[in-house]
This record gives sequence, C-alpha cells and structure tokens, in this order.
Amino acid sequence: MHPILFELPWLHFPIRSFGVMLALGFLLGSHLFLRLVTRESKDRAREIERYGAIPMWILIGVVAGARLLYVIVEIARGSPTGEEYLSNPLSILAVWEGGLVMYGGFAGAMVGGMWCAKRHQLRVLHATDCGLVAGFFGQALGRVGCLLVGDDYGSSVPERWQHLPFPLTLRVPDPLPEHSLFGAENAGKLLWATQPMMSIKALIVALVCLWMLKRRRFEGQVALVGIALYAALRFVVENFRGDSIRGVWFDGRLSTSQLISLVAGSSAVALLVVLRNRRDDLRVA
Repeated sequence: MHPILFELPWLHFPIRSFGVMLALGFLLGSHLFLRLVTRESKDRAREIERYGAIPMWILIGVVAGARLLYVIVEIARGSPTGEEYLSNPLSILAVWEGGLVMYGGFAGAMVGGMWCAKRHQLRVLHATDCGLVAGFFGQALGRVGCLLVGDDYGSSVPERWQHLPFPLTLRVPDPLPEHSLFGAENAGKLLWATQPMMSIKALIVALVCLWMLKRRRFEGQVALVGIALYAALRFVVENFRGDSIRGVWFDGRLSTSQLISLVAGSSAVALLVVLRNRRDDLRVA
C-alpha cells in the first residue's frame, strides 16, 4: 500500500497513487479507443482527428457523473455527508476529498462521449462500442489505485476461507501508512481483496467485448453485452465489500451498486432480446 507515492521537492506537494493510476487508466483507455474506433478506416489520420475530442468529454462525464450520483445517494440516505452537502452546497465541488460512484461515472462517460460523437456527426453507437471496450481496459488499470490507497476495501474473511491467496484475500498493513483509507479498525486484518477483484472484473468485461467487437451484428450490441456482464459481476463482488461509503439499503441487504446493477443489467438483457434479429451493415464507408 502506497497512498502517497512521493512529494515534489521544495513544494511539499504529495503525488497520490490513486490519482496517478486514474490518469494512467485514462491514457490507456484513450489510446485504445482511438485505435479501435479507427482500425478499419481507410483514412485513419483523418478519423483520429474527428474522434479525438471524445476522450476529453468522456473524462468530464466520468468525474461529473461519479460525483453527482455519490451526492444524490448520500442525500437520499440522510447521512452526515449528505446533510453537509445540503447545508454547504459548495462542498459538493470538493472532488479531491473523495466520494465518487463508478456507476455514475459510467453513465456520465456514455452521455459525454455520445453527445460529443453526435455533435461531430460521427457513428455514435460505433464509438460507444469501442469506448466501452477501451474504458474497461482503462478501468482495470485504474482500479489498482483503489488498492494502493485502501479504498473500496472488502469485509473480513471468514476463518474457513482464510487459506485463500491474493488476489482473493489480502492482509491489511499494521500499522497503516499515512492517508490510508482502510480505516484503523482494519489494521492487520485479513479482508476480501475486492480492489483486485474489480480490476479482474473490468478486464474480463474488456476481453469479452473486444472479442465481440469483430463479431457484432449491430452497432451498440457490444455496449449492451458489456453492461449486462459488468452488472452481473459487480453484483457478485459487492457481496464481499466492507466499506460503508458505498451505501446500503433495505437493512443492509443491497448496496447502491447492486440496485443499479439489477436495473442496468436487466435493461441491457431486455434490449438484447428485443434486438436479437437486428443486422446492421457494418462496412466502413
């Protein structure tokens, strides 16, 4: 665990591992997106220029959507954090203090990317398919930052499963490094390694969707499959989470992400069934 990688000399400004891994994940996703979205184009240089603005709008959508959903959930739960947002709305802008929900970021990324593609008269659903593949590869890398900082940690491992190795379980350092988000109560404990699980989950979705990209029957099919698969896997991983910040409902039976997974996953499957006979002409003009 390394919440702080190093400090800039003389400035005493900390470079946080979480931010570095997010930046690397975004750069990887942006690079893969431009390669995928233009790989069959006859004039790749021109197409890269046309699609080049989309990653920045995806980044804006990720941050805005992830923060917005977190704020909505905290206010709906009536938590102290939610009450602070109501009494001091400017505190909502303090993204650097933490408080992001992946599903909100996912929705924001799709809205931002699709809006940009439509504005530039690009193939919106083609960009969505490629963006989802690239985005999940980026997330697989970015989620390493959660492990380094101790965010999104798992619950305690029952004794009968404590023989399982990393990346299924992990031993929390004791003492905890400064700025760790594991919480002092977890120092030295064996927890489910939910951060690596989420990286593996994102990688599975990315690989499946990459395989499908050349085999899709219509534009948008890859995105729907990716959403359905991610929702199913996320629902499972949430059962191993131990952090309360994710929000729980119905006396702790379901988390916020599990509720969204049920809606998003079932909606994606329903659309796949409705569109099962659709065939698009996917030849590049």
